[in-house]
Amino acid sequence: MRAERAGINDIEQLTELRIAYLREDNGSLDPADEKMIRDELPAYFRCHLDQDLFVWCVRKEGNIVSCAFLLTVMKPMSPAFIRGRTGTVLNVYTVPESRHQGCARMIMEALLKDAAEMDLDVIDLKATDAGCPLYRAVGFADDVSHYRNMKWKNKRTGEPK
Repeated sequence: MRAERAGINDIEQLTELRIAYLREDNGSLDPADEKMIRDELPAYFRCHLDQDLFVWCVRKEGNIVSCAFLLTVMKPMSPAFIRGRTGTVLNVYTVPESRHQGCARMIMEALLKDAAEMDLDVIDLKATDAGCPLYRAVGFADDVSHYRNMKWKNKRTGEPK
């Protein structure tokens, strides 16, 4: 097994893995939301893959069994990201039958190696309690700040279910 970058030919599998991740993360998905995601996500991948979204994966017998997304953003420079090049890790997911075999660690190590080569200044992620030991082991640390995480949600598109 080895970590590698996913490509345009992987969009169908990446869509299914994203939906599996969302189901597991949210407990379930509203059928209408799932249909919209399933219908629109392939176009998102076609537009963004290898542009500002990079996906690493591990395959077994040709099928992707683990993946992680890195969304890159260029921001106005600051001391926190001196060149303005930042990233956010999303959707670290391994199918249940392939867990505890080192897939996520391989992916994160490859992702971080490539992120350094992309000259990203900082990468952030939101970790579950189960994921924290892995992320700490590959170099992430708790982000202690005097700022609070806040969100605005568009009332026209509805509240998350």
